[in-house]
Amino acid sequence: MEGTDERTGGGAGGVRLVPWGEGDLWLLRRTNTPEMTAHLGGPETEERLALRHRRYLDAAPGRMYRVTLADGGETVGSIGHWQRTWRGAQVWETGWAVLPEFQGRGLAALAARAVVRAARDAGEHRYLHAFPSVDHAASNAVCRRAGFVLLGQADFEYPKGHWIKSNDWRVDLERGD
Repeated sequence: MEGTDERTGGGAGGVRLVPWGEGDLWLLRRTNTPEMTAHLGGPETEERLALRHRRYLDAAPGRMYRVTLADGGETVGSIGHWQRTWRGAQVWETGWAVLPEFQGRGLAALAARAVVRAARDAGEHRYLHAFPSVDHAASNAVCRRAGFVLLGQADFEYPKGHWIKSNDWRVDLERGD
């Protein structure tokens, strides 16, 4: 499958979404650090990472992606969209991780805009939600820059058994906001 591009103004820089592949477990390991998982309940065991990798390979409905630089193809992180039940309705949910050496460049917002298009193209659901912790300033900024609308706060369980206070950000895939 062809990847999805999102470029910054003027065509300089940007990201490409590449469907998650068998060889991408290394990326889960790279993002499984205390710093990268501080807002997600902490690092996972190798067994849990292997299970997550299998889920990413079989993410239907939805899809997980490796995020690469559009120019050069270097991997910078991951993003995806998957189905969940939220407040009695089926919606898409998204989440992302950007490797530390690539953070602060706006790449997560570019990837989030690209995944909005991917979720829209997938059809099935009207809304795409993101649920970053209220304390995670960077992820909340990504939502804002990617065009999500803040609906308010919610108690959110992730991972199972770990409750956080999150912001509920949403994009209306039919209206484009």
